[in-house]
Amino acid sequence: MWSVLALLVVLLARPEAAVAQDVPSGWQRTPQQVADAAVSDPRVREERAGRGRTVVDVAPRLQERVWDVSVFAGREEIAVAVVDDASGRVLEAWTGPQVQWPMARGYPGAFGGAVNAPWVWIVLGLLFLAPFLRGPPSIVHLDVAALLAFSGAYAAFNVPHLKLSATVATVLLAYLLARMLWVAWRGGSAPAPTWPASVFVVGLVFLLGFRAIVSITGGNVVDVGYSGVIGADRLPHGEALYGAFPDDNEHGDTYGPVAYAAYVPFELAFPWSGTWDELPAARAAAVAFDLACVALCWLLGRRLGGPRLGLLLAYLWAAYPFTLLVMASSANDALVGAFVLGALLLAARPVGRGVVGAMAGLTKFAPLALLPLLATYRHGRRGLLLTAAAALVTGALLLAPFDVGVFWDRTLGFQAGRSSPFSLWGSWELAARVQPVATLAAVALAVAVAFVPRRRDRTTLCALAAAVLIALQLALEYWFYLYLVWFVALVWAALLAPSDGARRSDAARV
Repeated sequence: MWSVLALLVVLLARPEAAVAQDVPSGWQRTPQQVADAAVSDPRVREERAGRGRTVVDVAPRLQERVWDVSVFAGREEIAVAVVDDASGRVLEAWTGPQVQWPMARGYPGAFGGAVNAPWVWIVLGLLFLAPFLRGPPSIVHLDVAALLAFSGAYAAFNVPHLKLSATVATVLLAYLLARMLWVAWRGGSAPAPTWPASVFVVGLVFLLGFRAIVSITGGNVVDVGYSGVIGADRLPHGEALYGAFPDDNEHGDTYGPVAYAAYVPFELAFPWSGTWDELPAARAAAVAFDLACVALCWLLGRRLGGPRLGLLLAYLWAAYPFTLLVMASSANDALVGAFVLGALLLAARPVGRGVVGAMAGLTKFAPLALLPLLATYRHGRRGLLLTAAAALVTGALLLAPFDVGVFWDRTLGFQAGRSSPFSLWGSWELAARVQPVATLAAVALAVAVAFVPRRRDRTTLCALAAAVLIALQLALEYWFYLYLVWFVALVWAALLAPSDGARRSDAARV
């Protein structure tokens, strides 16, 4: 009797027969042997416990001579493993959020390739820190440390320790939000570094060359860049943009139409092959978006504090490690940063700020929250109406070619139901109770800054815009380090630019 029970236990514990696969010629393992090896791994075995009947799907990965194993409980994929064919050893086993999120598994260089090398990060970090080493200690040094501390959180993500990464990033975002609100209400306290302009010029030239070499020789193209190329291929030919992406990037149509239109010149120069290959169009676009941000940082700094501040802001953009991470990943987030900077540069022109603000929001949608702030900056009720009209007309023209229902379902509709383990809400499962409060607070802030403080100059505007974007990022369940470039240039401008009053005083003394 006991032998019969033992046999039943063994049979029940063994996975159902793996989905039939032809064994490639010369391979040593059968699908059933691979399945048995995978479910014997302690992590997979623990995940299967109490799940009842499970099914194992096995498929060979020909180029690497390994087997991919997926374990299902009903329709839910609960574990994945990679088994070496030669040794039968389990090379990887993942449960929890990493099952559905391969980019959260800590694969080396998943974002940006060689940019993740410690020496690259250290060099950039030191160059970013260097302008602030002169002078007595002040709170600006804590601000700079906070901006660089995102590197530690990102390192935790790459290990991967997702909960630690998300927690540290949230704390740092909250600190920057508090600082931007303080600067907006009380003014900045950080004098800009006083290095000679020639030092910043030399440093900027070196950094631009260094970044180009690292990005071109060691970068990669993530799904965001691939999405831009696919959309850019479809737009000129009048093909459906939303709801028609290929299976290897099924949800790549989740961005606004501007995100795809911006890639069109690059796709025309480097036509898409139809597959996820080297994608030179995505790489070229990422470089162009980055250089646009460098130029716009110079223009904004020059507007706020003169040519020296313009050089400093451009230098800081080129030295900050996360701007290089975006470029080397061939992502489109620098495009968002460029539109945000453009909207701030045009803040005194109601029509211009409305047009560019709408274009920023129809790239990735968060910058739409800046429109109330921009609309109420100077020119009174007339400026507000002109900004609103310009934004509405621009939005209507950009969305006119698309079915609004399909557009909503594929973009904001899809994003509203998407969860991820990269934020505090997704990693600690706090979303159901706390995230709605954070979202309401972010929306309330976006509305409130349209009216208070009543007295504001361009520096205050930069601080408030940064605060709105940071608050929205704190509320996102799907958040990632690439999003830092949406607002970091505004943080530097708010911290380092003199107020309008200080500029007038300086001018009077001269």
